[in-house]
Amino acid sequence: MPPSALREVEHEIVVAAPAADVYRLIAEVENWPRIFPPTIHVDHVERGEKEEVIRIWATANGEPKNWTSRRTLDPEALRIGFRQTVSTPPVATMGGTWIIETLSDSESRVRLLHDYRAVDDDPKSLEWIDNAVDRNSRSELAALKGNVELAVAQSRELLLSFEDSVRINGSAKNVFDFVNEAQLWAERLPHVAKVRFEEDANGLQTLEMDTRAKDGSTHTTKSIRVTFPHHKIAYKQITLPALMSLHTGYWTFVEHEEADGTVVTTASSQHTVVINPENITRVLGPGAGVAEARAYVQGALSTNSLATLGHAKDYAEAKG
Repeated sequence: MPPSALREVEHEIVVAAPAADVYRLIAEVENWPRIFPPTIHVDHVERGEKEEVIRIWATANGEPKNWTSRRTLDPEALRIGFRQTVSTPPVATMGGTWIIETLSDSESRVRLLHDYRAVDDDPKSLEWIDNAVDRNSRSELAALKGNVELAVAQSRELLLSFEDSVRINGSAKNVFDFVNEAQLWAERLPHVAKVRFEEDANGLQTLEMDTRAKDGSTHTTKSIRVTFPHHKIAYKQITLPALMSLHTGYWTFVEHEEADGTVVTTASSQHTVVINPENITRVLGPGAGVAEARAYVQGALSTNSLATLGHAKDYAEAKG
């Protein structure tokens, strides 16, 4: 290959946290959607003590992409190597290393190395990858720093996770179909005023919608959704309401058969939210604090989730 075809770049940041804590956060990929802004969803394909294969769904230059990577974990050296096994064009090959260095008992340096090539070594494609890697690396490192230091500062009161569930006398497929067919939500759900929906061949969805609040006002949110027929839909909001600085979640559909042969599905909606304290006074008034914001956000999200699950229940049970 030409000497210029392989690109090698490095980004770094200093974090006010012990190196071992930073390593652990990077190693636990299940938490990436709430740590790294571009990441939508991650799951394991293979999992060993020192090696694993993961699937990653993330945005690159604002476009949703997915790929598979093999990772080598070295907790003693505080290094994590990664290499894409299945890349998405225009990327031909992509790999690199996370290196965490101890600066002191309470401070560490995180170095993120990448090497990559473009399909057919196309210069325009390489420029696109340059921009995506630079943007995502800076975003990931800044988010990593913020999330680690937030945890160290014991501001966990801003983090909120909860789940709502409904029992449905119907198949998981029918319940999944209702939630999956979000392009029809404006017709099917009273709290949804308008929907803009796109889906690619792999079931990766972009969902933007205007939602009505109890007071009649509407707000716009935009999410990227990853579908796993017919048991799970994971998502991450990339356009958020004012009270949230992060919102990820998933819908799950677990089917079983009762002793009398009845097919029953437990449908659940899980949310993980980080409260944005800067907007509490503007949204809820001068007397409100984090506790009031947590209650307000959980109430609003649960109301909408249970309304959606209720309509999904009606739909699935009517299908028989």
